[in-house]
Amino acid sequence: QVQLVESGGGLVQAGGSLRLSCAASGRTLSNYAMGWFRQAPGKEREFVAAIHFIGSSTSYADSVKGRFIISRDNAKNTVDLQMNSLKPEDTAVYYCNFLRNWPRTPRDDYWGQGTQVTVSS
Repeated sequence: QVQLVESGGGLVQAGGSLRLSCAASGRTLSNYAMGWFRQAPGKEREFVAAIHFIGSSTSYADSVKGRFIISRDNAKNTVDLQMNSLKPEDTAVYYCNFLRNWPRTPRDDYWGQGTQVTVSS
């Protein structure tokens, strides 16, 4: 049973930084294209960033491009999201998942509990 666990969220002031981490049990994440998604209150879940398993190509939503960086830590079997210059509109629950289609379509299963990110103005 594969389980994805997100961590690293918290409360931060606008302009600050957070680093999220996605860990998996039972699967080596470096073999898969992975994505980060987020869901703000009252809104649909949306794509944030993705990293491919071939050459570690990346893709970002326009809203986070230049501020967020997705990367892998193969030694820890994690996919991380470095979030800089955070804005109040980045407030959401952040999730990671395997990708069904590159770069923005997640699998329908494997959603974890997510990690809350709150950015105060």
